[in-house]
Amino acid sequence: MRVLATLDGTLVDPDQPLVTADDVGLLRGDGIFETILVVNGQPRELGPHLDRLARSAAMLELPVPDRAAWERCVEAVLEAWQGGPEFALRLVYTRGRETGDGTPTGFAMAGPIAEKTLRRRETGVAAITLDRGYNPDLVARAPWLLLGSKSLSYAINMAAIRYADANGADEVIFLAPDGSVLEGPTSTVVIADGNTLRTTPPSQGILEGTTQGALFRAAEKAGWSTKVEPLRMSDLRAADGLFLASSVRKITRVHTLDGTPLADVPALHAELNALYESEY
Repeated sequence: MRVLATLDGTLVDPDQPLVTADDVGLLRGDGIFETILVVNGQPRELGPHLDRLARSAAMLELPVPDRAAWERCVEAVLEAWQGGPEFALRLVYTRGRETGDGTPTGFAMAGPIAEKTLRRRETGVAAITLDRGYNPDLVARAPWLLLGSKSLSYAINMAAIRYADANGADEVIFLAPDGSVLEGPTSTVVIADGNTLRTTPPSQGILEGTTQGALFRAAEKAGWSTKVEPLRMSDLRAADGLFLASSVRKITRVHTLDGTPLADVPALHAELNALYESEY
């Protein structure tokens, strides 16, 4: 099933038109979004997701999101959901109609999680590395590129995933031309070295990970060390385990990188997922 609600909390038919043909979110990808995992009626990391929505809005110079309205909208969807215990909740916020008065478009939509995502949580994925085309020092010099925002302009990310699929892989890890590790098209890269978890800093022009943040909180409580620091390709290959973290995939292990099998780490994968789940 699917559930759709507008910002005032009104439920609308998800099979009927909602966004106008001249909405700039549709015409130009001029908008932002968040995807939130909901388990047993509880949205995970709702606060951090709304915080990130606000940061992305500021980067795109969109009107400041009305947090109370978004919370009301989310609650309407949660109350109406009658599907399975887990689902994906997407928040969408655009600049509104090209011919309008500047009023933004906002809605929340819930839907089931893809079967392949659920399967890959268990089996892991094969990933390939692809050049993202910018070095981290570009972030400060070119704010108009919106690096680190969660904008609707995801065509490049989706093209990368299709490229991976066409080349026998499931996922992508983006690299900068200088060899820095960035992120996946829809995920955060996490590596485990002994009792330390490491991830790339948002200052490298990547999205700040909400699921990665939850994992690191739990790991620190359990006595692990965590580091947010630049990573190199050599770090991925030398790590005890390589993982992709995102809301709907949780903590998914990478078992093959650029065609080369990595260390088989089912016990480590299970431990990290247990740590993540302990936050809830």
